[in-house]
Amino acid sequence: MKAVDVHQHLWPASFVDALRARASAPTLDGPVLTTPEGSFELDLGAHDPERRTEALDRDGIDVAVLSLQPTLGIEALPASERDELELAWVDGIRQVVRDSGGRFRALAPWRVLDGFDGTSAGVSALLEPEAHAALLGEIDAARGVLFVHPESAGPLPPGRPGWWGWTAGYTSQMQHAYFAWLADGRERLPAIRVVFSILAGGGPFLLERLSHRGVEVRSALDPGVFFDTATHGRRAIELCIETFGAGQLVYGSDMPVVDPRLTLRAVRGFGDAVARLLQIDTPGALIP
Repeated sequence: MKAVDVHQHLWPASFVDALRARASAPTLDGPVLTTPEGSFELDLGAHDPERRTEALDRDGIDVAVLSLQPTLGIEALPASERDELELAWVDGIRQVVRDSGGRFRALAPWRVLDGFDGTSAGVSALLEPEAHAALLGEIDAARGVLFVHPESAGPLPPGRPGWWGWTAGYTSQMQHAYFAWLADGRERLPAIRVVFSILAGGGPFLLERLSHRGVEVRSALDPGVFFDTATHGRRAIELCIETFGAGQLVYGSDMPVVDPRLTLRAVRGFGDAVARLLQIDTPGALIP
């Protein structure tokens, strides 16, 4: 049985080259990435597959599931530019997966593609289901996996600290997406399996509040909905376990955006049985 991290990002060389060739966001100039959120200096070596494999070995993780993060702002580009970037990632990541000896799997960005283990998309897939009906219908028909991730939070509001968008903006997006799903997602998509990144931005924490508006909390207990633990520690994970049961959570790290070890220690701190569910059994059933 293999330990799985369902939430990692890795940029193949083809995607890095495509970013470097651009004159506007998202673009890469040396180590500096510019997106609609601003400019940030990166350690591009963190996207080297060999170095990433070493990190997996260090952390006791057998398989990383790779996706292209919507926070780069690619979704807002004209269709031709968006396709160019997404397909550059797809083509490059196929080779990374083939060469990995089973250490890497991948989710196709906003697509259902052969050779990929599901689809990754931004929150707008659930917030604007009519606009994305064809994609959602295709995933549902395949009884596939949809991994929901925040999108670009845009420029930092004046006077707000640098962590604002990453902490307040992304979590708010995920809460909106989760509650949009609770409103009518399962009615629309009876067979799809959904993984909400970053514990749905803390959306599960608000179910008791939702009950004050006449919504039966038990209606949120959907066996086809899962929550990835990325960026969270013991207290947040424990509350979600108490709400949904450990079987609805999956280990995710958001590597290389954050150091995975805080979350990993929290998951393993619950004991072998819970750690096995989050790292092995549940992700193994989602992505066999």
